[in-house]
Amino acid sequence: MKLAFINKPQDLMVAGTATSSSTIERAMAELLQNSESMQKVKDELRRVIGTRTQIEESDISHLPYLQAIIKETLRLHSNVPMSYYMAEATVEVQGYTIPKGTNIIVNIWAIHHQPNVWVDPDKFMPERFIGKDTNFFGKHPELIPFGGGRRICLGLPLAYRMVHVVLASLLFHFDWKLPEGAKKDGIDMSEKFGLVLSMATPLKALATRSCNDM
Repeated sequence: MKLAFINKPQDLMVAGTATSSSTIERAMAELLQNSESMQKVKDELRRVIGTRTQIEESDISHLPYLQAIIKETLRLHSNVPMSYYMAEATVEVQGYTIPKGTNIIVNIWAIHHQPNVWVDPDKFMPERFIGKDTNFFGKHPELIPFGGGRRICLGLPLAYRMVHVVLASLLFHFDWKLPEGAKKDGIDMSEKFGLVLSMATPLKALATRSCNDM
Protein backbone atom coordinates (compact mmCIF):
# COMPACT_ATOMS: atom_id res chain seq x y z
CA MET A 1 0.00 0.00 0.00
CA LYS A 2 1.16 3.53 -0.70
CA LEU A 3 0.89 6.35 1.81
CA ALA A 4 -0.36 9.74 0.63
CA PHE A 5 2.41 12.06 1.81
CA ILE A 6 2.03 15.72 2.82
CA ASN A 7 3.19 17.84 -0.09
CA LYS A 8 4.20 21.20 1.32
CA PRO A 9 7.64 21.51 3.01
CA GLN A 10 6.20 23.72 5.76
CA ASP A 11 3.64 21.03 6.57
CA LEU A 12 6.43 18.50 6.99
CA MET A 13 8.33 20.89 9.29
CA VAL A 14 5.26 21.61 11.44
CA ALA A 15 4.27 17.93 11.54
CA GLY A 16 7.77 16.96 12.67
CA THR A 17 7.88 19.43 15.56
CA ALA A 18 4.23 19.61 16.62
CA THR A 19 3.92 15.85 17.08
CA SER A 20 6.88 15.69 19.49
CA SER A 21 5.85 18.73 21.53
CA SER A 22 2.24 17.52 21.68
CA THR A 23 3.32 14.09 22.93
CA ILE A 24 5.46 15.66 25.67
CA GLU A 25 2.65 18.01 26.71
CA ARG A 26 0.13 15.18 27.02
CA ALA A 27 2.59 12.93 28.85
CA MET A 28 3.10 15.72 31.39
CA ALA A 29 -0.68 16.21 31.67
CA GLU A 30 -1.20 12.51 32.39
CA LEU A 31 1.63 12.41 34.94
CA LEU A 32 0.33 15.48 36.75
CA GLN A 33 -2.95 13.63 37.21
CA ASN A 34 -1.25 10.39 38.27
CA SER A 35 1.03 11.07 41.21
CA GLU A 36 2.05 7.41 41.57
CA SER A 37 3.31 7.27 37.97
CA MET A 38 5.05 10.61 38.44
CA GLN A 39 6.87 9.33 41.50
CA LYS A 40 7.87 6.08 39.81
CA VAL A 41 9.46 7.79 36.82
CA LYS A 42 11.26 10.36 38.98
CA ASP A 43 12.66 7.57 41.16
CA GLU A 44 13.82 5.73 38.05
CA LEU A 45 15.54 8.84 36.73
CA ARG A 46 17.33 9.45 40.03
CA ARG A 47 18.50 5.85 40.12
CA VAL A 48 19.81 5.83 36.53
CA ILE A 49 21.11 9.39 36.15
CA GLY A 50 22.50 9.71 39.66
CA THR A 51 24.64 12.80 40.16
CA ARG A 52 25.02 13.60 36.46
CA THR A 53 23.44 16.80 35.19
CA GLN A 54 22.78 15.76 31.60
CA ILE A 55 20.55 13.01 30.24
CA GLU A 56 22.11 11.20 27.32
CA GLU A 57 20.47 9.31 24.48
CA SER A 58 22.19 6.15 25.74
CA ASP A 59 20.20 6.42 28.99
CA ILE A 60 16.90 5.70 27.25
CA SER A 61 17.44 1.94 27.16
CA HIS A 62 17.94 1.97 30.95
CA LEU A 63 14.65 3.81 31.60
CA PRO A 64 11.89 1.23 30.99
CA TYR A 65 9.24 3.10 32.96
CA LEU A 66 9.90 6.31 31.02
CA GLN A 67 9.57 4.29 27.80
CA ALA A 68 6.30 2.83 29.06
CA ILE A 69 4.96 6.34 29.75
CA ILE A 70 5.71 7.43 26.18
CA LYS A 71 4.08 4.28 24.76
CA GLU A 72 0.99 4.73 26.91
CA THR A 73 0.75 8.42 25.99
CA LEU A 74 0.93 7.63 22.28
CA ARG A 75 -1.59 4.83 22.69
CA LEU A 76 -4.11 7.06 24.46
CA HIS A 77 -3.42 10.21 22.47
CA SER A 78 -2.34 9.48 18.90
CA ASN A 79 -1.08 12.63 17.20
CA VAL A 80 -2.56 11.35 13.95
CA PRO A 81 -5.72 9.36 14.79
CA MET A 82 -6.21 8.15 11.23
CA SER A 83 -3.77 7.09 8.52
CA TYR A 84 -4.47 7.22 4.79
CA TYR A 85 -3.21 4.71 2.24
CA MET A 86 -3.84 3.72 -1.37
CA ALA A 87 -3.73 0.11 -2.56
CA GLU A 88 -1.06 -0.28 -5.25
CA ALA A 89 -2.50 -3.63 -6.29
CA THR A 90 -5.64 -5.68 -5.70
CA VAL A 91 -5.21 -7.57 -2.44
CA GLU A 92 -7.30 -9.73 -0.12
CA VAL A 93 -7.31 -8.95 3.59
CA GLN A 94 -9.21 -11.23 5.99
CA GLY A 95 -11.60 -12.32 3.26
CA TYR A 96 -12.18 -8.83 1.86
CA THR A 97 -11.03 -7.92 -1.64
CA ILE A 98 -9.49 -4.45 -1.87
CA PRO A 99 -9.25 -3.32 -5.50
CA LYS A 100 -6.20 -1.52 -6.82
CA GLY A 101 -6.44 2.25 -6.34
CA THR A 102 -8.72 2.01 -3.30
CA ASN A 103 -8.23 4.73 -0.69
CA ILE A 104 -7.89 3.11 2.72
CA ILE A 105 -8.38 4.86 6.07
CA VAL A 106 -6.84 3.11 9.07
CA ASN A 107 -8.49 4.15 12.35
CA ILE A 108 -5.45 4.23 14.63
CA TRP A 109 -7.45 5.66 17.55
CA ALA A 110 -9.88 2.71 17.47
CA ILE A 111 -7.01 0.19 17.31
CA HIS A 112 -5.41 1.77 20.37
CA HIS A 113 -8.68 1.65 22.33
CA GLN A 114 -9.81 -1.89 21.53
CA PRO A 115 -11.22 -3.37 24.77
CA ASN A 116 -10.46 -6.92 23.61
CA VAL A 117 -6.78 -5.98 23.27
CA TRP A 118 -6.23 -3.43 26.05
CA VAL A 119 -7.41 -3.77 29.65
CA ASP A 120 -9.21 -0.55 30.68
CA PRO A 121 -8.31 1.07 27.33
CA ASP A 122 -9.27 4.60 28.43
CA LYS A 123 -7.10 4.50 31.56
CA PHE A 124 -3.51 5.76 31.74
CA MET A 125 -1.52 2.70 32.84
CA PRO A 126 2.17 2.68 31.80
CA GLU A 127 2.56 -0.58 33.74
CA ARG A 128 0.77 -2.42 30.93
CA PHE A 129 4.03 -2.20 28.92
CA ILE A 130 6.44 -3.24 31.66
CA GLY A 131 8.02 -6.63 31.00
CA LYS A 132 6.67 -6.75 27.44
CA ASP A 133 8.48 -6.13 24.16
CA THR A 134 5.57 -4.19 22.63
CA ASN A 135 6.88 -1.14 20.78
CA PHE A 136 5.74 1.30 18.10
CA PHE A 137 8.32 0.40 15.45
CA GLY A 138 5.70 -1.32 13.27
CA LYS A 139 6.02 -4.94 14.42
CA HIS A 140 3.08 -4.82 16.82
CA PRO A 141 -0.17 -3.95 14.98
CA GLU A 142 -1.96 -3.14 18.24
CA LEU A 143 0.32 -0.09 18.73
CA ILE A 144 0.93 1.90 15.55
CA PRO A 145 1.06 5.64 16.36
CA PHE A 146 3.71 6.04 13.63
CA GLY A 147 2.05 3.70 11.12
CA GLY A 148 3.79 0.54 10.03
CA GLY A 149 5.40 -1.42 7.25
CA ARG A 150 7.45 0.21 4.51
CA ARG A 151 5.57 3.48 4.93
CA ILE A 152 6.18 3.91 8.64
CA CYS A 153 6.87 7.53 9.66
CA LEU A 154 10.34 8.60 8.52
CA GLY A 155 10.71 10.81 11.57
CA LEU A 156 10.30 7.96 14.06
CA PRO A 157 14.02 7.52 14.94
CA LEU A 158 14.46 11.23 15.68
CA ALA A 159 11.12 11.56 17.49
CA TYR A 160 11.96 8.53 19.64
CA ARG A 161 15.18 10.11 20.84
CA MET A 162 13.90 13.65 21.26
CA VAL A 163 10.68 12.85 23.10
CA HIS A 164 12.38 10.58 25.63
CA VAL A 165 15.32 12.91 26.29
CA VAL A 166 13.22 16.09 26.56
CA LEU A 167 10.58 14.53 28.82
CA ALA A 168 13.28 12.93 30.99
CA SER A 169 15.07 16.28 31.31
CA LEU A 170 11.89 18.08 32.36
CA LEU A 171 11.10 15.46 34.98
CA PHE A 172 14.65 15.12 36.30
CA HIS A 173 15.52 18.80 36.67
CA PHE A 174 12.15 20.10 37.90
CA ASP A 175 9.35 19.20 40.27
CA TRP A 176 5.92 19.89 38.83
CA LYS A 177 2.50 20.75 40.20
CA LEU A 178 -0.78 22.12 38.89
CA PRO A 179 -2.00 25.68 39.56
CA GLU A 180 -4.73 25.88 42.19
CA GLY A 181 -7.49 26.27 39.60
CA ALA A 182 -6.42 23.18 37.71
CA LYS A 183 -6.16 21.19 40.96
CA LYS A 184 -9.78 22.01 41.68
CA ASP A 185 -11.25 21.63 38.19
CA GLY A 186 -8.85 19.08 36.74
CA ILE A 187 -6.96 19.22 33.46
CA ASP A 188 -8.97 19.64 30.28
CA MET A 189 -7.88 16.64 28.21
CA SER A 190 -10.18 17.41 25.27
CA GLU A 191 -8.49 17.60 21.88
CA LYS A 192 -8.68 19.76 18.79
CA PHE A 193 -8.02 18.88 15.18
CA GLY A 194 -5.24 20.48 13.17
CA LEU A 195 -2.30 19.20 11.22
CA VAL A 196 -1.91 16.98 14.29
CA LEU A 197 -4.31 16.24 17.15
CA SER A 198 -3.41 18.40 20.15
CA MET A 199 -4.81 19.53 23.49
CA ALA A 200 -7.66 22.00 23.05
CA THR A 201 -6.56 23.84 26.19
CA PRO A 202 -2.77 24.20 26.51
CA LEU A 203 -1.34 22.65 29.65
CA LYS A 204 -0.28 25.02 32.43
CA ALA A 205 1.95 23.74 35.22
CA LEU A 206 4.26 25.19 37.87
CA ALA A 207 7.88 24.09 37.94
CA THR A 208 10.34 24.33 40.81
CA ARG A 209 14.00 23.35 40.77
CA SER A 210 14.42 19.71 41.65
CA CYS A 211 16.64 18.58 44.51
CA ASN A 212 18.64 16.68 41.85
CA ASP A 213 20.17 20.01 40.79
CA MET A 214 21.02 21.17 44.32
